[in-house]
Amino acid sequence: MPDRVNFCPVDAPATDSLTYLVMIIAPSLLASNFGRFASETARIDKAGADWLHLDIMDGHFVPNISFGPQLVRTIRPLTKLFFDVHLMCTKPEILLEPFANAGADQMNVHVELGDRVTSLLWSIKNLKKRVGLAINPPTAISAVQPFLKQIDELLIMTVNPGFGGQEFIYETLPKIQQADAWRRELKLNFRIGVDGGINFKTAGECARAGADAFISGTGLFAQRSLKAAISKMRKIVVKNAPTNVGELELAGFPMGQGTA
Repeated sequence: MPDRVNFCPVDAPATDSLTYLVMIIAPSLLASNFGRFASETARIDKAGADWLHLDIMDGHFVPNISFGPQLVRTIRPLTKLFFDVHLMCTKPEILLEPFANAGADQMNVHVELGDRVTSLLWSIKNLKKRVGLAINPPTAISAVQPFLKQIDELLIMTVNPGFGGQEFIYETLPKIQQADAWRRELKLNFRIGVDGGINFKTAGECARAGADAFISGTGLFAQRSLKAAISKMRKIVVKNAPTNVGELELAGFPMGQGTA
């Protein structure tokens, strides 16, 4: 299922219109009301999100446990949102097919899994899902460089994964800048996602560094209106995007509705 990308509002500046098409706002279900996952999914959809981010924790790779394929299967019929599944798991290989069958559109595995990364990325691709690679704050950004031509998204963790509501780690900004530099140099079109401590302030700073997919939990859900919060974050990241429309086109970013 393609991700949904909102078109630029009619009153937005013309120079921002195509930038709106490539900036993704992805609320994290982990920050929603656990007692109302179905209605929260519908609320996220109606609020104008582009993706729904699903944090999968196994209690081993990270010290917390969240939810599994059955939840994804349950909420999948409720929305056409792009499901971005983040597997914070020691053995993601046993979960790829269950999550693919449950309705995931993209699955992210961690570069920290070492020698298994290549086979994991190919397994995701063979399941006909978009391929994501995540990296934790302590890991050198050079670890992802060998895989850049194989992925659809590089997910840069801006907190240490495992729990929501953490403070943004500013030392991760150079990682975003380096990833963006490699993307331009190699003329690739993978997304650069950021996850952890993303609020209105840090989203703008990540956008300036080169990010274009913004996963936000409490930064969005803590606001009175989720719809207004998503709209505000979108405007902030568009305003702070370092690239103009021509550069985006030259970099190979697809410009139409349903892009990822």
